[in-house]
Amino acid sequence: MGMTSFSIIITSHNQANFIRDAVDSALAQLHGPHEIIVVDDASSDGSQAILEEYVDTVRLIRLQNNVGAGSARNVGIEAAHGEFLVFLDGDDVLLPWALDAYRRILDSERPQIILSTMRWFERGAPKLDERMPEHVQVVAYETLLEKDRPYRASASALVINRDAFTKVQGWTNDAFPLDDLDALIKLFHSGRTVQVLAPPMVCYRIHAANSIHQVAICAAALRRIMKKEARGGYPGGQANRGQRYAFLGGPALFWVRKACKSGLYGEALRLLASAWPMIFAAGVRKVGVSVKGRRAVQTIAL
Repeated sequence: MGMTSFSIIITSHNQANFIRDAVDSALAQLHGPHEIIVVDDASSDGSQAILEEYVDTVRLIRLQNNVGAGSARNVGIEAAHGEFLVFLDGDDVLLPWALDAYRRILDSERPQIILSTMRWFERGAPKLDERMPEHVQVVAYETLLEKDRPYRASASALVINRDAFTKVQGWTNDAFPLDDLDALIKLFHSGRTVQVLAPPMVCYRIHAANSIHQVAICAAALRRIMKKEARGGYPGGQANRGQRYAFLGGPALFWVRKACKSGLYGEALRLLASAWPMIFAAGVRKVGVSVKGRRAVQTIAL
């Protein structure tokens, strides 16, 4: 087994009910080498007292002012020493085999980026003594631009080479709560990418404060991303605009539908007016993938 080093970066703001589960899941990883960095983004709900219990086992960074998830993660990146960055939101949980699986994938495929897969849960955190799976199913692409399968973007499901992410200036804070989508577009040209299909590596907690419930805020964030695309704010230039459009079309259609279901018809129309070329491009790409066929799935033994 290779000795790739990881920095697990956990960020939290007012997640006292969840943060212990997140940190415990990082500590429960089966093998090193790795470091755990926890950035508390100026919590005022008792989170900091909980985190004080971990000062001997994690590197705790306490921010005096609330800077937002993206900037808090960037603080963690600046403190990190690992070759690869593993992000974890303070309400999510790593499964105990995650780092082992990531290391096997890195040894086998040498990617710069891993797109992980998640398991959803609502109440108590999953047990951290689950039996390690025997293999992992993945698809490898030379760049993220070539991805031909759906992917549920989340910071907690991203593993990125530290140097590659630094080159694209890390997280964009004003893209929150769709900063994970923004990050993927910035990473389109950052090298070989592996998408994990199974098993899940992360557990995503469903609760009332999830950003996915904040439809108007997410729609506004998506419009900011589309404006950034329109002014040439992403790598790749005009030559790759069609691929970026196709990538954005799926999330755009999702949020148009979500706005309609929430009764936000004006929001849905505003979003559709801006996003229809991207939705069209996504449809064309989907047809092309259906005709051409998807990239083959590989199995890596754990």
